Amino acid sequence: MIEEKLKSLNIILPSPPKPAGAYIPVVKSDHTVYVSGQIPIKDGKVVFKGKVPNDQSVEQAQKAAKLCVVNALAQLKSELGSLDKISKILRISGFVNSVPDFTEQSKVINSASDLLFEIFGEKGQHSRIAVGVASLPLGATVEIDMIVEII
Repeated sequence: MIEEKLKSLNIILPSPPKPAGAYIPVVKSDHTVYVSGQIPIKDGKVVFKGKVPNDQSVEQAQKAAKLCVVNALAQLKSELGSLDKISKILRISGFVNSVPDFTEQSKVINSASDLLFEIFGEKGQHSRIAVGVASLPLGATVEIDMIVEII
């Protein structure tokens, strides 16, 4: 069912990105799954780099956040075999590489939250944080991690 929803939204899950450090991308514990931070990688390259709003506009950062979610879902599908095993998106943490006086991190991460609701409906409603940071791995504009509950 989730696969059909992704198709209707023209979202194709990529092969999950390889970790950029000494960690594993997904950890399962009972009915909780933790997805390590995902950055906006496509075809092996970071496609949104730099600080908001100097290097990337809020709109571009929103696209980056959506790509982070798509990569997180790719990690989940790889680990679980099917996204239909997700019973609830519990929490996302959104980190925005931004200049010190930028205060619209929530506006950037809203795009990720909205996408999860669009895909999962009420199961996609979650708690979250949206914070500004001085830098992110590989110069990424956004990084998002996720905690989900599975059946």
